[in-house]
Amino acid sequence: MDTIILGIESSCDDTSAAVIKNGVLLSNVVSSQAVHEAYGGVVPELASRAHQQNIVPVVHEALKRAGVTKEQLSAVAFTRGPGLMGSLLVGVSFAKGFARSLNIPMIDVNHLQAHVLAQFIKESEEDNNQPKFPFLCLLVSGGNSQIILVKAYNDMEVLGQTIDDAAGEAIDKCSKVMGLGYPGGPIIDKLARQGNPKAFTFSKPHIPDYNLSL
Repeated sequence: MDTIILGIESSCDDTSAAVIKNGVLLSNVVSSQAVHEAYGGVVPELASRAHQQNIVPVVHEALKRAGVTKEQLSAVAFTRGPGLMGSLLVGVSFAKGFARSLNIPMIDVNHLQAHVLAQFIKESEEDNNQPKFPFLCLLVSGGNSQIILVKAYNDMEVLGQTIDDAAGEAIDKCSKVMGLGYPGGPIIDKLARQGNPKAFTFSKPHIPDYNLSL
């Protein structure tokens, strides 16, 4: 019997839904939130409101692209955390109602563990490019940067992590200072691939105002 799982992700500013059948990805729909561009970073309250608007059409589109009806689903997986509380509540609440209406199980997923284990998702039946245990994983996700020793799918050890800004947040802040826009990651990546050093110049002088009193 086939195992078909609907996955829902709403930990930050992207509303995402995917359908997996026997480990093979059938669809993956992501709705990004442009509302945060004006602020140069994610505003939690605006993010949760946008999730409320996007969650139903995103899930509908994921099922449609996968060619799967809701009655065929075996379970609903959702992001439990870590993440923005308001955003997580939208995904959890929707998953609860959806799973209960279909009388199918719910699977709570740790956001960071999901990043590590996403490497085991197959893009086709012939896809056998998954790592073997144990392996080292460099996780760079928004506010989290970690080096993890992955001994098994349920046995992971964090060897090191950032204690302040993670790489993603640092890139966003650099992009804002240089007047490049938000989110900074895709913009800086595109400019770096173009190999144009002139692109990495400050749009205006930026002199920090330090007021030190001893």
